[in-house]
Amino acid sequence: MYLSDAAVPIDTNHPERALRPTPMGRKNWLFCWTEVGAEYVGKIQSLIVTCKLHGINPYNYFVDVLQRISITKAADVADLTPIRWKELFAHQPLKSDLETQ
Repeated sequence: MYLSDAAVPIDTNHPERALRPTPMGRKNWLFCWTEVGAEYVGKIQSLIVTCKLHGINPYNYFVDVLQRISITKAADVADLTPIRWKELFAHQPLKSDLETQ
């Protein structure tokens, strides 16, 4: 792929560096209690790393997405992925009620 597209990097150092906190907390991940719990931890970590790679504050992303998910149609759920969210909602993210107190 990288031979036909100059924008694709030859190596994968940047995502590997972004995922470095995962092995650092490996002993903590032993206590996910179930395989399903570990799967969800992996998905959340992946979203956090994706946000960081795209210059998105993960806290702002999750606060906004967790509020929007209930009002978003199933056909439009792709708009809540970090890249699309940055284009559509990052300029005015929904705030938590806790931030106003």
